[in-house]
Order: sequence, then C-alpha cells, then structure tokens
Amino acid sequence: MSLFKSASVVSLLTLVSRVTGLVRELLIASMFGASALTDAFNVAFRIPNLFRRFFAEGAFSQAFVPVLAASKAQHGDAETQILINRAATVLAWTLLVISILGVAGSPFLVWAMASGLQQSPRGFEVAVVLTRWMFPYIAFMSMVALAAGVLNTWRKFAVPAATPVLLNVCMIGAAWLGAPWFKTLGIEPIFALAGGVLTGGVLQLSVQLLALKKLGLTPRIGLSWRALRAAWADPGTKNILKLMGPALLGVSVAHISMLINTQIASRLAPGSVSWITYADRLMEFPTAMLGVAMGVVLMPQLAAARASGDSAKYSSMLDWGLRLVVLLAVPCAVALLAFAKPLVAVLYHYGAMTAFDVQQITLALMGWGVGLVGIIAIKVLAPGYYANQDTRTPVRIALAVLVITQLLNIVLVPKFAHAALTLSIGIGAMINALWLLWGLLKRGSYKPEPGWVGFALRVGVACGLLLVFLMWANTAVDWTQLRAESFKRIWLLASVVIASAALYLIVLWALGLKIRQLLKR
Repeated sequence: MSLFKSASVVSLLTLVSRVTGLVRELLIASMFGASALTDAFNVAFRIPNLFRRFFAEGAFSQAFVPVLAASKAQHGDAETQILINRAATVLAWTLLVISILGVAGSPFLVWAMASGLQQSPRGFEVAVVLTRWMFPYIAFMSMVALAAGVLNTWRKFAVPAATPVLLNVCMIGAAWLGAPWFKTLGIEPIFALAGGVLTGGVLQLSVQLLALKKLGLTPRIGLSWRALRAAWADPGTKNILKLMGPALLGVSVAHISMLINTQIASRLAPGSVSWITYADRLMEFPTAMLGVAMGVVLMPQLAAARASGDSAKYSSMLDWGLRLVVLLAVPCAVALLAFAKPLVAVLYHYGAMTAFDVQQITLALMGWGVGLVGIIAIKVLAPGYYANQDTRTPVRIALAVLVITQLLNIVLVPKFAHAALTLSIGIGAMINALWLLWGLLKRGSYKPEPGWVGFALRVGVACGLLLVFLMWANTAVDWTQLRAESFKRIWLLASVVIASAALYLIVLWALGLKIRQLLKR
C-alpha cells in the first residue's frame, strides 16, 4: 500500500474517531455544561492521559517503533518477536507499579494539575475520586500503544486508527444512559463517565490483541522475576530504554507546559479549563486527521529507509509530508482563525451551553489556529529525528520552546485570560516546527525537492481568497441567534464548508497545481 493510501486510511478512520469524539463532547457539554464538576472531570481525565502520553504515544512509541522497524529490516521476524515479548514484559511491569502509585497519590496529582479547583471543595473532591477510578486507563492504553506500534510496523494501520472509536462509544453510552441512572441512585451523574473511560480502554486493548493474534505477533509477557530480569538485559530493550530517556524528557516538556497552563486556567474564571478543553477537541480534528495520520505512516517507513541506508527515499518522504502539511493544514488554520465562532456555535451551543460559553471557546480556538500549521508539521518533522534514533535534538528544542511559551503566558494572560494559554502554545508550536526543519536542513538529512516556491505561492493565493470568503460567512449570519433553528444552522455551516473546500480546490486547479500528482508522488 502506498504512503498516500495508508495515510488516507488512517485519516479516514481518525475522522470517524474524531466525529464520535465530538458527539461525545457535545453530549457531555449539553448535559453538564461548563462548571466546577466538568472542570473536575476534565482535570481527572487529563491526568491518566498525561501519563499515557509519557508511556504510550509519547516516549515509548518514539523509542519503540524505530528500534522495532530496524530489527525487522535487519534481523527478520523471529528476532523481532523476541524483542516484542521483552518490551511488553518491561512495559507491563512498569505500568503495574505506576497504576498503584497513581491511585494512591490521586489527591496530590489533582492538586499538582489544578490546585485552583480547591476554590470549589466539592469540585476538588470529585476530581480526586474520578482520578482514582480512571488512572488504570493508562495501563490499558499504553499496552494499546505497544500493539499499535507492532501493527503499524507491519503496515497494518486500520485497526490502531479505528479502535479509539470504542472509547468514544463507551463514553457516549455512559453519558446518555449511565448518568441518568446514577442520578436515580443518588450518585453524582458525572461519575458515570469514569466507567465509560475504563470500559473503552479494555475494549481497545482487546481488539488490538485480536489483530496481533491473527498475525502471530501476540506479545508474551513474562510474569516471573526471572523473565523480567531477562527482558531488562535484552540489548533491544536496553536500546529502547536508552532512547526513551531523552524522549521522556521531551514529552515531559510538552506536558509540563500543558500542566502549567491547566494550573493557570484553574485559577481564572470558573469554566476556563472546560472552555480550553472544548476548543482542544475541535482543534484535534485537523491535527489528528493530518498530523497524526502522516506521523503514524511515516515513522516506520522513515526508520526502515534509514536502516537500509536509503537517504534519498528518507528525504523524499519528508518532502512529501511537508507539502501535504502546507496543502492541507494552512487552509484549516485559516478556517480556525476566520470562522471559529460558527464552528463552535453549531457544534456546542445546546442545552446548558450559553452564548457566553460559545464566545470564550471561540477565543481559545482562535489561539490554537495560530499554531495549527506548526502543531501538524511537528508530527512530520519529529519522526525525521526519531527514525535516526535521535531523541535528544527534539528535546533540546522543546525545552527552549517551553521557556518561550511561559514567557508569552506572562505577557498575554493578563490581557487575554484563558485564550492566551492556547495562543502561547500555538506560537510555541510554530517556533518548534521551524527549529526542527532548520535542524534537518542543516545536517543535510532533508533536501527540499524543486518546485517549492511556485507551490507555496499557489497555496497562498488560494488561502487568501478562502480567508475573504470565510470572513464574509462569519458575519453574514448571526450564528448564536439561530440556536432554536438547529437544522438551519447545521445546513448553513455544511454549505459554507462545502463551498470553502470547492473554492480552495478550484483556485488551486486554476493556478495549475496538480494535486493528484502530488498526492501519489
């Protein structure tokens, strides 16, 4: 399967995941609004997700996938199966210890993440209870990340991309059916969401293990102390752990920034954490469909190209990925900046969600829009380093960007409140991406192919016309006043989105850009 087809499969399934995730958020927003209790849930859910990103999609995947791909290319399937078994053994034992410590230390974790919740004692108490129930989610999802790394290396992208839908379905069921049932039992309804999270984690792991079983790649986890010692001593495992050190620091830096921002948001107006969270959910559509999809597909292929010494193929894949970022991410960024309010109003303005909430979410979403291109570009550029088993350089860049981001917060938060937190991260992401790109160019790993100037000019002209159209559409309709006419508002939004896509593509075609040739390159 070509890179484009693989990326398309991942992107399409990710779209399904994000749509069901959006339905989940809409249902939660409609039922619970933006309050101290929704802040408590969002903080509690963010804690296991934070650790999951350390040990799953973050440090572990960045270290595991390149080593796994290199082992497969150089030593064959049999030796690679041994590596999978031993990596799974070390990961499983590590997660067991972390889960126990996390459940026991939930009050401290909630305080460290959002001490401002103590302004509402009930909110802080609920956050602690929810954290204790949901913390084991990290164990399920980290093992899911290991399974996904194996499947992606064997170019089986569909199952890892599809399984997140299961979490969303479980949480939708928990909010729709579980919350009312809890209320009749006299239990705080928001506790039902914790059950949905855990059930979703179990289902995701089960499905991926079945996929591995069909390939004959099911990890065999050693349960004895002797097996654990053998796994620690394995050269492949040692290499993964060696690479994980800098990668863990790099992921930590990114999430330390988010931790600081959550702390700041928890001390602003009630609902600030939720406003940022709802904006984040919308921002995840383009970042997941474009950045995550390309990162997932490119990582094992870049690592295999490096392992086989094919530097030309390695550079060509990076060039292809970056052109797709410009082609697809730039118009998405324009939409988030010029058309944020209609998107938020149509998707969130129901039930307990007020027009004031819509405005606050809109401001946060526009902050994300500033850095969208950088956020997506990082997903393509960082694998260029990880494929070389270089996890140190991205860490150094991330540390510098962390300092820059927090300096921006000092300047921007007094003026823009919660919206400054997304804006500072967006600006930091752009700096991070440009720095990563400069590093790849400087070392000669990436050599841009001819035609970039003409390509960029065509995209720029098309995005300029798109900006004018979306600014008109933003003001031509009073999107919040149409709350009572939901279907009309949805129809209008769909019409604008379709017209925007058509306008962008027609202008590119008129300017002579051969999109099909680019995609299939």
